[in-house]
Amino acid sequence: MSFSDTKLSGLSNNQVYSFFTFEFVELNNFPMKKNFLTQLSKSAVLILILSSLSCNAQKTVTTTSLFNGDSLEGWKTVQQSNQSIWSVIDGIITGGDGIKKITSNTYLHTVKEYEDFEFRCLFKLTGDHGLGLINSGIQYRSTIKDNKIIGYQADIGKGYWGDIYDEHRRGKLISGDLSTLKHILKEDGWNSYIIRCVGSKHELYINGVKTCEYIETDKNIPSKGVFGLQLHSGGNAKIEFKNITITQL
Repeated sequence: MSFSDTKLSGLSNNQVYSFFTFEFVELNNFPMKKNFLTQLSKSAVLILILSSLSCNAQKTVTTTSLFNGDSLEGWKTVQQSNQSIWSVIDGIITGGDGIKKITSNTYLHTVKEYEDFEFRCLFKLTGDHGLGLINSGIQYRSTIKDNKIIGYQADIGKGYWGDIYDEHRRGKLISGDLSTLKHILKEDGWNSYIIRCVGSKHELYINGVKTCEYIETDKNIPSKGVFGLQLHSGGNAKIEFKNITITQL
């Protein structure tokens, strides 16, 4: 019989193992030299090791902070006139003061753009619902054009928790599932948000609970863009963000 490495092309680890087991048993039925069997066994082990390393190799990922805790370095407002609405107070990015009415939507966005990622933060939204809409959101994969931010938004606020809204483009894409979240959501307290995007798949989590999953089917929608923090107009809303990190995937 003859042995050829070409027999191994396209085989899985289990198939390679089965192949060599079979070959070894078959060879034992013939008066083969021991050194040949030894070399064959060594080759099998080496191939299995290399195959395993190849299959288990993973892309190195790192998590970095998007906020230095002291200033708004790396961030800017969509409209310059709204700069005074955003500040850093006690190491927290703060939009609004909870007293003055917000007359128009305002956004603070990153200078850098991101594509595939896992975004994490803690947020707190407060305000008097009797005085108007108390709402916020986190823009992602968004672009800035004509003094507008255009793109996906992970929604924050009563009646909108965990929705994905397409700001200045298509409107609401999918509603958040609150069946579990409603039991642990702190409407006026600190909550966590996770936004995970890989390719066309979008996933939102609030306090570790998955609220929605969305698959983008429109190839013309940009898959890369900035993050933005929104403070919605209508009421005396105040939004706070801290521990903002991103893991690029």
